[in-house]
Amino acid sequence: MNLNKQKLLGLSMAGLMTFPFGCKEERPITASSPDKPNILILLPDDLGWADVGYHGSEVKTPNIDELANSGTILNQHYVMPTCTPTRVSLLTGLYPSRYGVLGPAYGEVIDMGDPTLASILAEDGYFTAIDGKWHMGSPPYTPLKYGFQSSYGYFDGQIDPYTHEYKTETELTGRQSWHRNDEYLDESGSHVTDLITAEAVRIIEEERDEPFFLYVAHHVPHFPLDEPEEWLSVYDDYPMMHPSRKLFASSVTHMDDGIGEIIDAIDRTGQRENTLIIFISDNGGQMSWHSETEYEGRYADKPHVVLGNNFPLRGWKTELYEGGIRVPAFLNWPGQLEQGIIDFPIHVSDWLPTICAITNCTQELRTDLDGRNIWPMLTGEQPVEGTRPMYWKTNRNYAVRDGRWKLLVHRNNNDVELYDLENDFRETQNLSDVNPEKVEHMMALLEAFKKDDR
Repeated sequence: MNLNKQKLLGLSMAGLMTFPFGCKEERPITASSPDKPNILILLPDDLGWADVGYHGSEVKTPNIDELANSGTILNQHYVMPTCTPTRVSLLTGLYPSRYGVLGPAYGEVIDMGDPTLASILAEDGYFTAIDGKWHMGSPPYTPLKYGFQSSYGYFDGQIDPYTHEYKTETELTGRQSWHRNDEYLDESGSHVTDLITAEAVRIIEEERDEPFFLYVAHHVPHFPLDEPEEWLSVYDDYPMMHPSRKLFASSVTHMDDGIGEIIDAIDRTGQRENTLIIFISDNGGQMSWHSETEYEGRYADKPHVVLGNNFPLRGWKTELYEGGIRVPAFLNWPGQLEQGIIDFPIHVSDWLPTICAITNCTQELRTDLDGRNIWPMLTGEQPVEGTRPMYWKTNRNYAVRDGRWKLLVHRNNNDVELYDLENDFRETQNLSDVNPEKVEHMMALLEAFKKDDR
């Protein structure tokens, strides 16, 4: 059995932790130290479970695959089913419903003054930078207000890859979204993936006295997609691939090449062994998209009929089935993390307390965090014991996971679904009717979680 098939079959295991045991002149940069490593977060947008090569996909992702296969693959990494909620949870360590955030949001999303991963690390002497998509607030609620010292990219949820304009015109800013440090700029004509890559490389190669926290939030493979022939031609030998799936795959391979450039920059500056790389998709893949009017109608005749692929998981982006919330994720840190697969549930809210533990942050964390420090379990210093309940809330549904069990509640009619993920990770058998006691237990957990929501 090949490695990719093994990993797909590994989906059926719950609660198991396994560890099978440049071209430019190098310019060493030694600002960071073992107790203050660089932190690099790579966050693609709408990348599905089967949209990476190391999960057996036809999509070519050689750089991502190398990082995953030489690092620690997180086989049960959970996020929220849409972009803003996942990003809020990543930066705050809280479930987004604590802020009343249940889907894509604008305005003041995170309460001003609340600590974020960026503000905590900045206080501890890190250089903090965001590169790419923000989507956690509209001006004036920008990254610079939440602890980032450098901000480049776009404020909104989706932009045209070449014009960098938002999908619709707004009262305050029109279609503007592309900026540097809160100042709008025009770099139209350049592909968003190339601009995000170049900025990340610039930050990594810049000489400074402090370690960096670099949050690279990619545009692709979120719609609308428009790729140059250089990347479309990679899939010329795939005649059965739907044209829009080919476009999607090309965008991912383009991004993968940029990630290779980013890693090369870390290597040639001598920072690889002291840089923790975290790769996570923000939600599961989207099935399709089409609009006659958005982006001034430029994509009306270019329907995105086939986009992401979450196989073998059930569901899509926006849904609380596994396909919407269980995503490709891995860590890579040579000398600190062993090669292998971690197969216990992890939530995106865990990264704030975990990174704070790794970096020995001095700021006392708030006591109501939903995330937990998982570093001792990732390194094997502490066994994975017991269960860890997790909670999701959207405009349409609730979900709770506790060990092998997962409960979904549809808010419009209170219909209940219960799944045994250990034996049915594809969520094909609703066991709510035959296991009323488990439903009652999970409903009690759900009510307890809901009490802390805004």
